[in-house]
Amino acid sequence: MEKELVIQLNKTFEESAYTQNGVEYWMARDLQKLLDYAEWRNFLLVIDKAKIACLNSGQNISDHFVDVNKTIPMPKGAEKDIQDIMLTRYACYLIAQNGDPRKEQIAFAQSYFAIQTRKQELLEERIALVERIRAREKLVDTEVKLSGIVYERGVDGEGFARLRSKGDQSLFGGYTTLEMKKKLGVPEKRPLADFLPTITIKAKDFAAEITGFNTKKKNLRGEQVITNEHIKNNKDVRDLLGKSGIRPELLPPEEDIKKLQRRLKSEGKKIAKNVKMLKGSKNGV
Repeated sequence: MEKELVIQLNKTFEESAYTQNGVEYWMARDLQKLLDYAEWRNFLLVIDKAKIACLNSGQNISDHFVDVNKTIPMPKGAEKDIQDIMLTRYACYLIAQNGDPRKEQIAFAQSYFAIQTRKQELLEERIALVERIRAREKLVDTEVKLSGIVYERGVDGEGFARLRSKGDQSLFGGYTTLEMKKKLGVPEKRPLADFLPTITIKAKDFAAEITGFNTKKKNLRGEQVITNEHIKNNKDVRDLLGKSGIRPELLPPEEDIKKLQRRLKSEGKKIAKNVKMLKGSKNGV
């Protein structure tokens, strides 16, 4: 495919996209022309194949293909309602994959939407990683504050460790911190939270926040009294998760958060380096 055609097609596809509530989409009537289909009924056959592929991939068809009607002008000032479909990027990708690759427009669209979909996946993945790291940092801050609160009320370092362990046992349905480490394959000397999914990290943080709040509000004192409060709060959070079918002890472990931090730091350095090189090239350096 000629470079000029690639540039033109890329420009055309970009300009044909719409955005609603932060979601990018294309209209099927526009995509029909972009993919060089003369007849709407023939293009609908390709869309039907794409819908089947969407369903087979475990996605909801209605999340990616939304039927709409729109009005088009007719001769002598008349108007006509016609069928159209709002398509997500993924829907467009499936349509392109089910089209005739001998057509240059479809060959381009297959690569275009595959790349765009992958970019979206990478972006969502990075956002999820950052969210998990921030949740872990928040838990550290919360537990540091809680340790200070309980220390003022007669609980030393060893007592705080026992308090946290009892809280874990309540949150994880009877499994102790050590048992959860063995269950998830976490090294004994590493914090369990470094390998937990975001939802569980936030659950631990929420329970610890409540314990700190209630300890001050009720002026609780002594290891046993505050530990009982922490056990109750973790059980309450567990019950809340259970209403959504979430059992923390059954969730699989996630990648070591220390590795994620190093990876993001390394990527940040690469981005900074690329930006510096770009500025240098613009300045003629």
